[in-house]
Amino acid sequence: MKKFKLNNGTEIPSIGVGVFRVEEAIIAQEMVETALAIGYRHIDTAMIYGNEEAVGKAIKNSGVPREEIFLTTKLWNADQRSGKVQEALEESLRKLKTEYVDLYLVHWPVAETYVKVWSKMEAIYKSGKAKAIGVSNYQTHHIEDLLKQAEVVPAVNQFESYPYFTQEPLIKYCKEKGIYPEAWGPLGAGQTDVLANPVIVDIAKKHSKNPAQIIIRWDVQRGVIVIPKSVHKERLIENLTVMDFELTDEEMKLIDHLNKNQRLGSNPDSFNF
Repeated sequence: MKKFKLNNGTEIPSIGVGVFRVEEAIIAQEMVETALAIGYRHIDTAMIYGNEEAVGKAIKNSGVPREEIFLTTKLWNADQRSGKVQEALEESLRKLKTEYVDLYLVHWPVAETYVKVWSKMEAIYKSGKAKAIGVSNYQTHHIEDLLKQAEVVPAVNQFESYPYFTQEPLIKYCKEKGIYPEAWGPLGAGQTDVLANPVIVDIAKKHSKNPAQIIIRWDVQRGVIVIPKSVHKERLIENLTVMDFELTDEEMKLIDHLNKNQRLGSNPDSFNF
């Protein structure tokens, strides 16, 4: 598994598995246990997903040493607004049955708190209870505001990105600031025809791969951490099997040019939760 090095020296597997919208505990637990058994070492969850306990059980049952697993969870908006940042992390750690997370993210840039919450995130980082800290769904202007007073530069910015919403300007900006971009919804979250797009299908045929593998490989090659989701073992295996081929420069550009700036999730500048 290819790893990327974050700005504090921590290494993160380039491909993880996300558990968003896997609310049923037993399914989430089985999914993570399966993922770990077939070689995943990067798990992405969040308090609001409602499955931290299931993820914790899966990690414990897997037999994989905790230090070999890169575990991410996130600070939810209500806890950000209330200022109960440390308390929120402690609750996540309790549910996950771990003494630390590898990455703790501010889930959304809540208008009144997205800058001032960062000092509390820095305190968590300095305590060692998060090996790295970062943000999620932050636009360029959010990061610019944060960096004006930050002691610790965010290690990661996780945001929506897939071939119809490539987010190249934001990716470029993050890299310039030493912040690793991470893509959620990389396969279109089942809401578009991106996996049936003729350009991607044609490239997949040339490499004897499926369209999802092409997109995941595209992300890895453009230096983006990627967290596809699937509850199916065959898909989990396929999504991880992308290190045995390489896209050409022309193929990378063809996928880049599919961009429509088509956002599927909430807009970080206008969300209401």
